[in-house]
Amino acid sequence: MADSDRRSVTAEELARHNKPGDLWISIQGKIYDVSEWVKDHPGGDLPLRSLAGQDATDAFIAFHPAGGAAWGRLGRFDTGRRLEGYAVSEVSRDYRRLAGEFARMGLFDRKGHITLASMCFIAALFGASVLGVLASESAWVHLLCGAMMGFLWIQSGWMGHDSGHYRIMAGPAQNRFAQVLTGNCLAGISIAWWKRNHNAHHIACNSLDFDPDLQHMPFFVVSSKFFASLTSCYYDRKMNFDAVSRFLVSHQHWTFYPVMCLARINLFAQSFALLLSKHKVPNRGQEILGLLSFWIWYPLLVSCLPNWGERIMFVIASFAVTGIQHVQFCLNHFASSVYVGPPSGNDWFEKQTAGTLDIQCSPWMDWFHGGLQFQIEHHLFPRLPRSQLRKVSPFVKELCKKHNLPYSSASFWEANAMTLRTLRTAALQARDLANPVPKNLVWEAVNTHG
Repeated sequence: MADSDRRSVTAEELARHNKPGDLWISIQGKIYDVSEWVKDHPGGDLPLRSLAGQDATDAFIAFHPAGGAAWGRLGRFDTGRRLEGYAVSEVSRDYRRLAGEFARMGLFDRKGHITLASMCFIAALFGASVLGVLASESAWVHLLCGAMMGFLWIQSGWMGHDSGHYRIMAGPAQNRFAQVLTGNCLAGISIAWWKRNHNAHHIACNSLDFDPDLQHMPFFVVSSKFFASLTSCYYDRKMNFDAVSRFLVSHQHWTFYPVMCLARINLFAQSFALLLSKHKVPNRGQEILGLLSFWIWYPLLVSCLPNWGERIMFVIASFAVTGIQHVQFCLNHFASSVYVGPPSGNDWFEKQTAGTLDIQCSPWMDWFHGGLQFQIEHHLFPRLPRSQLRKVSPFVKELCKKHNLPYSSASFWEANAMTLRTLRTAALQARDLANPVPKNLVWEAVNTHG
């Protein structure tokens, strides 16, 4: 590269390179052009698009521990330019130091025996549920089998979550097999959809317009800012707060748990929506075949029940039990700090801690929470195996204390209460007639007499 091109780039100039076909990022002061790499990025296009035009060092370190292959690939995208006035905050410096220390300790490679134990548990639940349906004539046994299927989906969800963040098997082919088996085949959820959605969530944690895990209009909102009909940068559409949305949101603290019992339907729909879309989906054929296998064995198993009453009971039980996991997903973020706008690479540690809540529990309950009980630690170090999260928790607490940053935690029941309070606050604001929205006849009929 010519010497004339090896120059400094101001933050303002870097910020202009944040459009499709022109994506620059800064990592440790060096400028990288990832405009073409975005098509092949293993984490999908959304993380690079969201962080383009700014320093992304902390986010890069979070998803690419020191010594990993990604660091060796950076040279391919080096423009030879450097970010003018590049500086590192005390918080970021300590965070990077801690991440490097964890890498030197080998914590990112120590996965424990969770995968083997989980696989055995999943196999036992599946076998017991199928056997109960086929070998028993008792309606109570069939109800229990439906509940076990729900627990199976919860455990397969934790496996899919782990395998999407780090390699849980010996090699990439085995890891891919585990992903498709536990996600697509056993649970009916596309692992490709989950990775795209979840990576966007991690990068833009609790951004109302960038984080898909907070975009549940018209059923739920966690902030009155949604009343302005924000545009989702994930779904690329406007989230209209109309009369129907106001009616549903104004009762959301009452409908939260019933909707969570049926939330899996949304995941089924989102999975097919992505796979049938024009988005680039790696191994699309595998993904579709995996989903089709689920929609063969699960309806077939349900059809083996003796009557429609027990079939409906089985499906409701499996959906309701796995609804516990959907509640768990909400507890970690619904009651935490939110913001509007794109994620910023300069306050990674601050944004992740402010937007996340840990769940206090004893070690013997770790299996139930699947790592979400240490959600702050997981968001700061997403590649860290969940068997190591409890071990690093004291270091994260100390770092938060040093920089006067929140380290929020609550019991499972307290977190539920906090979530309901957040939903109730937004619900009451939605009922405020000082914020009118276009009314229709249904709205007027329901609310004429209060």
